[in-house]
Amino acid sequence: MGKVAQKGYTVVPLTVYLKGSLVKVEIGLARGKKLYDKREDIAKKDQRREAEKDFKVKNLY
Repeated sequence: MGKVAQKGYTVVPLTVYLKGSLVKVEIGLARGKKLYDKREDIAKKDQRREAEKDFKVKNLY
């Protein structure tokens, strides 16, 4: 719980399974993305959207 209290960390469920009458969850500690990582992902999404849009327009005619 100490790491979760720090900025940028979160608890993520990795797997959920049943064992007898219990439900068990494996958890992991994860760190959020940096700003430059987010910018790269946004740029990739924009490129993909543009390509899909161009493909749709070409197939309409």
